[in-house]
Amino acid sequence: MAIPEPTPNTRAHPYRGLSVQEVDIPLTEHAILSHLDGREVYRRTDFLALRNGSATALVEVRKASTGPLFAPVVAARVISGPDRTAWVHQPDLDVGNATALAGAAVPGADTTVVLGRFEHVNFIYHAEPIRVRVTEVVPPEPPKLLAQARQAVEFDEDLPPVQLVLDAVRVEDLAAAHPRESYLLPCRGSGVDLGGASVAYLDTRPAERADWLLIGCERSVQFHRHFYGDEPARVDLCPRARAATSGGASLTLTKCCLLERGLEVDEDTAVVPWGANLDEVREGLRKLLL
Repeated sequence: MAIPEPTPNTRAHPYRGLSVQEVDIPLTEHAILSHLDGREVYRRTDFLALRNGSATALVEVRKASTGPLFAPVVAARVISGPDRTAWVHQPDLDVGNATALAGAAVPGADTTVVLGRFEHVNFIYHAEPIRVRVTEVVPPEPPKLLAQARQAVEFDEDLPPVQLVLDAVRVEDLAAAHPRESYLLPCRGSGVDLGGASVAYLDTRPAERADWLLIGCERSVQFHRHFYGDEPARVDLCPRARAATSGGASLTLTKCCLLERGLEVDEDTAVVPWGANLDEVREGLRKLLL
C-alpha cells in the first residue's frame, strides 16, 4: 500500500491523529520504516512524530484496520526527516487551528511540529495560507468585517490556514477624488473626517435637502429618494460592487446592505449582510474554503 505525498497545509485534523513517540533508533528512512513495520498503533493515529533527543521526524501511517483499539502498521511514509522537520514550543498556540499553525511554521523546514496550548501537539506540512480578500468600507479601522473574519478564523478548526487581506473602500479617498463643499454620508458610525467640508448623515434624516454629494450605496439612494423625492449626485462606496469589478484571482469576502439576512456565494466571492453576525461571516468563509 503506497501512501501518496502529502499536499501543502497537511496537518492532523483532529490533532489527536498525531502521536508523539520517543524512540532510540536513528531517524533515517530505513530505520524508521523497519521500526514501524507491523508495529501496533492506536486506531485514530494517522501520523507519528518520532523524537530522538532534540531530533524529530514526521511519518504517516496506514493500519490494517480502524476497528480494533490497536492495529498493526501496514504502510508508512517518512514525510520529513530530522533535517527537514522543526520542533517549536509555543505554549499559547492552539494547535487545532490551521492558521495558527501556519503562523508558527519555520522558514526552510518542510514540516513544523508545534507543542502548544495544554501541551497538545500538531504539525503543518509546507504551510501555504490561502489568501482571502476582505473588501470593506473604512473607517472604522479595523473595519468590522475584517475583525469578524479574524475572529472566525481564530476559532474554526475546520478552516485551512488563511491569510486575510484588507481591500479597503476608503471614504476619505472617495471624497478627495470628488471634492465638494458638502457631503452626505450614510451614517455617523464611521467617524470619518473630511476636513473642512460640510458633512450630513442620511440616518439622521436632515430636515433640509442640500446640494450635497452622497457617498453611499444603492440602499442610501433608496432612502434619499424616500426622504426627499429625488436622487442626489453620488459616488458609490458599495464594497460588493468594488469586489465585482476589481478582478484578480483572490477569494473574496464582502458585504452588501441590500442583503438583509443569510449570505450569497458564487465560486470565488461570499457576500454577507451589512449587519452580519459572526455565524454568517464564518459560514461565508467556510463556503469559500471548504
